[in-house]
Amino acid sequence: MENGKKLIKMNYKLKKISGDASFREFYRVKKNNKNSIIVFARKEKYKNLIVYSVVNKILNSNNVLSPKLLKNYYKDSMIEITDLGDKSFYDYIKNKKNKLKDYKKLIELITKLQKIKFKNQYYFSGKKIRFAKYSLNLLHKESDLFFDWYLKYCSKNIKIGKIKRILRKELNNIYKKLYFKNNCFTHRDFHASNIMITRKKLSLIDNQDAIIGNPLYDVASLIDDVRIKIPKNTQDDLFRHYIQKSKFKAKDQSYYKNDFDILSVQRNLKILGIFVRLYKRDRKPNYLKYLPYTWSLIERRTRNPIFNNLKILFKKHLPLKKLKKINI
Repeated sequence: MENGKKLIKMNYKLKKISGDASFREFYRVKKNNKNSIIVFARKEKYKNLIVYSVVNKILNSNNVLSPKLLKNYYKDSMIEITDLGDKSFYDYIKNKKNKLKDYKKLIELITKLQKIKFKNQYYFSGKKIRFAKYSLNLLHKESDLFFDWYLKYCSKNIKIGKIKRILRKELNNIYKKLYFKNNCFTHRDFHASNIMITRKKLSLIDNQDAIIGNPLYDVASLIDDVRIKIPKNTQDDLFRHYIQKSKFKAKDQSYYKNDFDILSVQRNLKILGIFVRLYKRDRKPNYLKYLPYTWSLIERRTRNPIFNNLKILFKKHLPLKKLKKINI
């Protein structure tokens, strides 16, 4: 960040703040008694700076509070954005006994996001941005992280390539059973730690991975958040609340349930891989503590009969008892 530091040290007082699982670094800026945030992207600067800024602008224009761009230092691999504070919804909710009322507000925020109408393309800093749809290939690319990272480092003496081909084929059959089309704003990482409480209002951060996807994806991301254990009855109430509030209608509630369960399992297989990758590649061991609960969520959602064949294949080809123990 040397060039960027030289650029901003003249006027700003910087303090590094905790980051996330990405390659970005965040610095709180104090200038004239006002705060802002410098986002520095070591890698993937197009996504982490340009796409991020465009998504934030889309959200703010649709009355969803998110960081606003103040200054663009793209050539120096950074941008300056508004400071939404440091109190996350996770900090607010983690010790509350009754979580339902507050979580319902997040479900309603999801339904608000799903009313956003995308343009065919957007422009920022001379670059054209088009948002992709959640394709079958992308679902596989994400769940492949389970094989490529989790299995690789959490199991020994198994033929990962063969197992990957067998399980991937069944996952393909399952993904093809998704009912709802990819046709709404999908944050893609919508959970309690990515919602901030700013001046008593909900605000949304970490928006750079937004895509056009299935309406149940963000719902599964929120309700089956691996970082915080929501009581089962509260999870069920939140799921019903989404169905009640959603603009997406189906003849039978089983369509909602199947899509929810499929996307929850897909996402949590991905998370198992990502958290091991964060440990092995990025030296971030803190995420390993979430692995047991991630497995318990997968077990709960695969009780749906739609996963019967997958469970048989898991039992046949994977040493599940050993896999579920953190031994890397």
